[in-house]
Amino acid sequence: MITRIQPVVLAGPVAPLGPDGPPSGIAKRPVPGPWKITTTGIVGDAQGDLRYHGGPEKALHHYPQDHYPTWAGEIGDHPLLSAPGAFGENLATSGWTEHDVCVGDIVRFGPVLLQVSQGRQPCFKLDRRFGHPGMARAVQATGRTGWYWRVLEEGSVEPGEALVLHERLQPDWPLSRLVHLFYRDTRNRGDLEAVARLPELAESWRALARRRLESGSVEDWSRRLTGVGKSDA
Repeated sequence: MITRIQPVVLAGPVAPLGPDGPPSGIAKRPVPGPWKITTTGIVGDAQGDLRYHGGPEKALHHYPQDHYPTWAGEIGDHPLLSAPGAFGENLATSGWTEHDVCVGDIVRFGPVLLQVSQGRQPCFKLDRRFGHPGMARAVQATGRTGWYWRVLEEGSVEPGEALVLHERLQPDWPLSRLVHLFYRDTRNRGDLEAVARLPELAESWRALARRRLESGSVEDWSRRLTGVGKSDA
């Protein structure tokens, strides 16, 4: 794994997602530094619905630009794929994917200390952003979801600082394995039991693992993925 990588930093305001669309902060653009980063994210960034987006366990969203060419091959040469920010990410990099980072990884970004907290649960707003029905479902099915960071130490980051891997606490749990469990191998009791005990994983994801173990069933993703119907996610 590359242990040092240069990010593009992005932020954006809340705005309607299309004509008469819901408020969303998914449209992120590169912003000049220095960047003040707190436990709730980059100062100046915003989220449209704080019930599902933002907060300490989703302070920063990271998406690999490595996936952009693959998406272009699958959905066509979409204009959003010409620059970072297509997926609402705050940090965009090349060289790290879900296979390269693990749950609980601690990374230094200048004076700021970040920790991988969870994967992404894609929602229907990706469909609207791309104008491509089924985009959220495709993001989930492919495992190309990106991930979230919590902020362990706040600070102001100067341009030119790199993300530097500081400590790896759960080498057996790359994000790719976690995402595969939650979205593909959904009833793997052994892995669900292990995930429910991962102290570095966001509590909401550990609770989801416990609910699957207790119920023996998988939650309904319909509303999250399509914006219609019931959702337990």
